[in-house]
Amino acid sequence: MTNTSRRNPMELMDRYLQAVRFWLPKSQHDLALELAEDLHSQVEAKAAELGRPLDEGEVSAILKECGRPVVVAGRLRPQDYLIGPMIFPAYRFILKMTLLWMMLPIFVFVVGPVHFATTGSLGAAIGSTIGAMWTGGFLAAGIITMVFVVIERTQSKLRVADKWDPRSLPPLEKPERKASGGKTACELIFNLMALAWLLLVPYKPFLILGPAASFLNAGPMWHTFYAPVLLLTVASILRLIVILVRPDWVRFPVWSKLLQTVLSLVVVNYMINAAGQTAGAAWHPFVLAAQGGEQAVKIAAVVNVSILVSLVCTWIGLFIAAVVQTWQAVRSFTRKESFTPGSASLHVF
Repeated sequence: MTNTSRRNPMELMDRYLQAVRFWLPKSQHDLALELAEDLHSQVEAKAAELGRPLDEGEVSAILKECGRPVVVAGRLRPQDYLIGPMIFPAYRFILKMTLLWMMLPIFVFVVGPVHFATTGSLGAAIGSTIGAMWTGGFLAAGIITMVFVVIERTQSKLRVADKWDPRSLPPLEKPERKASGGKTACELIFNLMALAWLLLVPYKPFLILGPAASFLNAGPMWHTFYAPVLLLTVASILRLIVILVRPDWVRFPVWSKLLQTVLSLVVVNYMINAAGQTAGAAWHPFVLAAQGGEQAVKIAAVVNVSILVSLVCTWIGLFIAAVVQTWQAVRSFTRKESFTPGSASLHVF
């Protein structure tokens, strides 16, 4: 508890309203104004009854009776039915990461070209790829939804919403954007899933090549860069754990993210250069035909070009991210912090 909160118990209410706004969409922040008026009315009525201003413990009791910030925000905003407001942001984040950032690139750059090389018809390839992507996306979304429905029902029975103390709320912060502990936790889960996927790929090539794994093998270049990619994933997991454990290290997220982006940029750059320097009549830096004759060789060539294009696009995206993150890191270094956030990113619940 800070000295400021001892001198001004009403700051506790401001911190409570800030936490409620955290869980509301920006377009619905005005709903918190009605809540503020109601809370102020309760505080004023209680103060009039006692004939003196309320202390921090009495204000905390009023806030605790009102409910946990994430639950109150859920009552203010439209209901999400199957998945409640407490875990819906995590559900939406993981669903978006799986469908848009994992499955979509695989189908566009690997499965689609394989279908085109197999059928020889652009229309048929697009149709079969969209059909397979729809089936895979529907299955993945269904599994993720069912997992979160189970989590929703389980956490409701555990009554975790009642186990909180208003005095554990984060201090008032500047109007600058801060990292969310919930988002960091979701990123950690996604990175753990990515690590598991990377560890399984050498034994289950189907996870990256799909049906083409029956006649395509990984090129020798993957054996060179597999370990660096694996280490980058592990480093990312450790970085996220540090952010969750030590939220008071306010500059660590920005600078560590920049370092991770730069290292990823270096690895991708080496992969592109190595692919360009591959010698031989048949250019197959990433995958090569294991069987299937001339048709398999043709499919391998299409897949190799697709992977190279995706790596170039990744390099461009990482370069832009590095420029933006460098500016953010320099800005965070030169900006003087006026308070210590403490455990702000972990106690917004």
